[in-house]
Amino acid sequence: MDGGLAACRSAKRFCNPKKNSWRDFSWAGSGNVILIISISLNLEFYTCVCYSGGMKVAIFLGSKSDSETMKKAATVLKEFGVEYKAFVISAHRAGDLLVKTVKQVEADGAEVIIAGAGLSAALPGVIASRTTLPVVGVPLECVTPGMSNGLAGVDSLLSIVQMPPQIPVATVGINSAKNAAYLALQILSIKYPEIKEKLIAFRAKLTADAESAASQGFDF
Repeated sequence: MDGGLAACRSAKRFCNPKKNSWRDFSWAGSGNVILIISISLNLEFYTCVCYSGGMKVAIFLGSKSDSETMKKAATVLKEFGVEYKAFVISAHRAGDLLVKTVKQVEADGAEVIIAGAGLSAALPGVIASRTTLPVVGVPLECVTPGMSNGLAGVDSLLSIVQMPPQIPVATVGINSAKNAAYLALQILSIKYPEIKEKLIAFRAKLTADAESAASQGFDF
């Protein structure tokens, strides 16, 4: 039995792609497809859901100058073994290319989008307006060497968080690219048990480390 099939048997979660519905089953039979015969004698095929790799998260940033902050999201995804693709596209200067790329990452299998931008920060909102995938926005502080733009990222925070009704963007704190990645992982964990197990283990380690540090006391 290969690793992917073993994961499927362990996960016990299956999807009917035609109905976009989910069910949990105890394993029976072979392969990764279960045939369900309903009371009405309709045949329903449920296919195993397991994380088998491939790009699941797309990261967008509006400028190369944002890369030092946004790469922190990529680092978190790598630590959890989740593949991603990253793109530098300005919503203002290359709108047509942005829309085309969003459609392409959807076709390539992306399930969550992380988008970071500063100043007027239109990027996350524009992406959200062109896809139904969940979009996590990262407000960025616009900084030139040794100097902020004077608003310390509050301008981009308000631009991203104040989306109009029906087109939400899940917004994290200013420069909080790491939290954007953790939120993306939590979204993916609803579907992929392997990612959920890694998150549970990660949280357990955080708790253990905090308790260990607290038990040693503190010296001012």
